[in-house]
Amino acid sequence: MAISSSFSAAKLENLFMNYCSSSSASFSRAYFPCQPQVTVFPKPNCGKKGTLSRNGGVRCEAAESNASKIAALSALEQLKSSAADRYTKERSSIVVIGLSIHTAPVEMREKLAIPEAECPRAIAELCNLNHIEEAAVLSTCNRMEIYVVALSQRRGVKEVTEWMSKTSGIPVSEICKHQFLLSNKDATQHLFEVSAGLDSLVLGEGQILAQVKQVAKVAQGVADFGRNMTGLFQHAIRAGKRVRTETNIASGAVSVSSAAVELALMKLPKSSHTTARMLVIGAGKMGKLVIRHLVSKGCTKMVVVNRSEEKVAVIREELKHEAKGVEIIYRPLTDMLDCSAEADVVFTSTASETPLFLKEHVEDLPPVSSEVGGLRLFIDISVPRNVGSCVTDIEGARVYNVDDLKEVVAANKEDRLRKAIEARSIIAEELKKFEAWRDSLETVPTIKKLRAYAERIRAAEFNKCLSKMGKDIPKKSKKAVEDLSCGIVNKLLHGPMQHLRCDDSDSRTLDEVLENMHALNRMFGLESDMSLFEQKIREKVEKSQNFQFMSWCKTPLLDPDFAKPFLQCYFLRLYRLQYELVLGLLPGLSGLPAHIPRQNLLAGSQNICRDSPQSSPSH
Repeated sequence: MAISSSFSAAKLENLFMNYCSSSSASFSRAYFPCQPQVTVFPKPNCGKKGTLSRNGGVRCEAAESNASKIAALSALEQLKSSAADRYTKERSSIVVIGLSIHTAPVEMREKLAIPEAECPRAIAELCNLNHIEEAAVLSTCNRMEIYVVALSQRRGVKEVTEWMSKTSGIPVSEICKHQFLLSNKDATQHLFEVSAGLDSLVLGEGQILAQVKQVAKVAQGVADFGRNMTGLFQHAIRAGKRVRTETNIASGAVSVSSAAVELALMKLPKSSHTTARMLVIGAGKMGKLVIRHLVSKGCTKMVVVNRSEEKVAVIREELKHEAKGVEIIYRPLTDMLDCSAEADVVFTSTASETPLFLKEHVEDLPPVSSEVGGLRLFIDISVPRNVGSCVTDIEGARVYNVDDLKEVVAANKEDRLRKAIEARSIIAEELKKFEAWRDSLETVPTIKKLRAYAERIRAAEFNKCLSKMGKDIPKKSKKAVEDLSCGIVNKLLHGPMQHLRCDDSDSRTLDEVLENMHALNRMFGLESDMSLFEQKIREKVEKSQNFQFMSWCKTPLLDPDFAKPFLQCYFLRLYRLQYELVLGLLPGLSGLPAHIPRQNLLAGSQNICRDSPQSSPSH
């Protein structure tokens, strides 16, 4: 079989997937005769050379020429360098694939949005993709971002984008026009900035931190929200909290509606903040925001004047779920002056082209109580203005318009920009901590292997001790000896384990920790070039096969008790063939290096297949 010198990991992937499809199809045809007929590739004959057909199946041919053998051996070497090295030497990447208010229109974001209740299902589907190990979904009104740990960055992005297209119905080409892609340090920094409110439409807004916390909370029980994603979101939450507490970036109004409420509370005595009588004229977009800000500041009762009650009813219903005990009283526009006479603060936000309040209207209003400062406040956020400039001549009234509020907003924005610079230095610190934490995860396999190595020795010596002590050992004595052996192992391992950990609680650097790890690997023979690769492929294949097995067992045409042993033999054989494809161990490609533990990989499937009932041709 001649394989081009450009044989790459991408072609290996096609080989892997096509062969899985072929094998699955042959089994389906055998047990589900009602399905459409597909091509079935026969099992390779032991007496002939096995080669790959162009469509990924296996076919048997006569002995090949010397030139073909050389090409096959060359292909094996390329498989080792392009596939094995890819997964052992390359670290899994953290990638974010997202669309936000800065890059995509709302029509696209709402189609891609994933409800909170659907997030666990979405995470599971994403992790069933070939190159995705872990996943998390941050879906809000302003952004839809998918964070993944990808075995291959390029292919992982391609698979996630296709998944987004499939779930939303938006073509891949359209998603690609609006999405942004960030990886590793850039992806981590982006999430930290999002959590701190630095990527929000309103700089420093606090709601996004609560949303990031909710993502971590909802995904907490999901298996595919793994160690990397958990650590990433925990560090992001910590960064967001630090930015808010250390810079106070969220203080100060940065919108006209929030500035209006803030200005009113600044002018009122502090003791009257909850008792002052509030009147909002207009229930449009700006009026609704004023009401929301008043509620957020602790105001529980207000009167809203509007042409119709429909908009007020909608606002009342929305706030009923967000803030309990808030009373919103509707009054028609004809009652505006009567309501103004009973109000201490009047907010106006209507589209009226003529002023609603002139000097003669306000002069006739009764004075307000000294408890609220003795001045009636008119805060006009309408353009054109709803309160005439002549009202400023009245002694018992004060008028503030949009220009007054813009000065407050501009000052607050400048302040937030200064605080954002401080926030970025905090994020840089947290970023270093996260990178150090993630680097320290490289020691986890060594910790597990060292503990397993020590446990094997302990168990063997414990069993030897029991056999020497005889059969009539009291359970209490047996338990005491076992506890003693466990205690000795734990105390001996305590020192090495401490030197394999790198966190804020000690002064060890990451270089020292990795040096300790390599030393322990050499001393106890824990190193294995292919271990990480085997583990990742094994996890992906087992997950895929388990999913197929459960799907088949749920099929009405198939009796689970009858089918289980045959299905088990089938997918374990398929697992074996897939492994041979990935490692370049096809029958026609010999020369397996000594460091690849082939027998270890295949022993489990051989044992299970041997223990399962044998099927006959009639079955």
